[in-house]
Amino acid sequence: MSFASLLPAAVLFALSFRLAGAISAQTFAPPSKGPLVQTANYTSFSNNTLHNKHVVKGKVFDRIIQVWFENTDFATAISTPAFEQLTKQGLLLTNYNAVTHPSQPNYVSAIGGDFFGLQDDAMFHIPSNISTVVDLLEEKHISWATYQENMPENGYYGISYKAANYGNSSAKPYSYYVRKHNPLMVYDAVSQDPARLRNIRTFNDFANDVVNGTLPQWVFVTPNMVNDGHDTTIDYAASFLEYWLVPLLTDKRVNGDRTLILVTFDENETWEIQNNVFALALGGAVAKHLHGTTDDTLYTHYSSLSTVQANWCLGSLGRQDTNATVSNVFSFVAQKTGYKNVHVPANQAPQFNLSDVAPGPLNSDAYIPFAAPNLKARGAGGGPVFLRPGLNKTLTVEKLPPPVDLYSLKKAVPWQMSPRTTSGKNIIPCADSDCK
Repeated sequence: MSFASLLPAAVLFALSFRLAGAISAQTFAPPSKGPLVQTANYTSFSNNTLHNKHVVKGKVFDRIIQVWFENTDFATAISTPAFEQLTKQGLLLTNYNAVTHPSQPNYVSAIGGDFFGLQDDAMFHIPSNISTVVDLLEEKHISWATYQENMPENGYYGISYKAANYGNSSAKPYSYYVRKHNPLMVYDAVSQDPARLRNIRTFNDFANDVVNGTLPQWVFVTPNMVNDGHDTTIDYAASFLEYWLVPLLTDKRVNGDRTLILVTFDENETWEIQNNVFALALGGAVAKHLHGTTDDTLYTHYSSLSTVQANWCLGSLGRQDTNATVSNVFSFVAQKTGYKNVHVPANQAPQFNLSDVAPGPLNSDAYIPFAAPNLKARGAGGGPVFLRPGLNKTLTVEKLPPPVDLYSLKKAVPWQMSPRTTSGKNIIPCADSDCK
């Protein structure tokens, strides 16, 4: 029986309506001859490789690779043949949720344990005294990198980049790359550190690193704006999945016996319903008896942080990654690490489909300063909260001043670098035609 046959009739009707109304002038075009073949379609070829041959053993996995797609309801993804077929090789996390809308705050949350009130896709930077997963990894000497398709060069800082349209040579250059899907670049602790900046890499670098046997232990992958389904359809994203990921599943240089691969989406498309997204745990680290099964534990993007922390006995960020209700560790990892997940009844689950409601240092409607993390918190890894230099430890959540509506005062938050771009209310049009 297919997963689609289990969906409510109303959901199937909505799905069929969406697919019937989807408009895309593009037909999937492979950017290269294969996922490990460098190509001029990615603007620049790789001229360096990482040097990550030391392996820090984890309790369940020695490498985690996260691959994020875009803006798709769970019902849509699970009824798409390529994604449904892939579930036979892994554990489907049926109650995995994005944490808010729109795209960028979800990416930010998976790196820093919070979206800090962010409510749009404009260009922001987060100050260097705010900790990230990179701090936790480096403290235990665990290698890491992100690979961004069509980013023109390592550590590119721009808001977007137009490249030759490899799918249609007669068309104008296309903005395949956008910074809002490259969350490590948003954090100054990474983007302003030259040593770390070289780990913000391109897909040609990915090919080079795999061939040289230097693929890191923590990997975050973002396909470009057509391949992730953002500017196209779920069927287009499925074609990319079959072109890029499926061949890598049988390549031991990528997917070894102790590799965990998480395939998921940043957020759903229908903001009026719970923000449930497709998430599948794949790879050699997922026991075969779990293949083709489901797990209905409540997970969120914060769970990717807590799962990594539990696996390598790391410290925490002292933010939502330590909020047990929303940061359950993937069950097969929790069982082997001794972490006890929180059971959240369906009628008590937090609502993750909200937007424009969370005060924070990146919210111009309800601005508050960056608060210190909860230094007394204990995450799934058991280690202490990591605190970067320069953060005021005394400015806790309890001591924050009331939120200020900077937007009504025609002011931006201190960390905003371009006008607001979300599709919500009170928008200032972006001055740069590349802003989307």
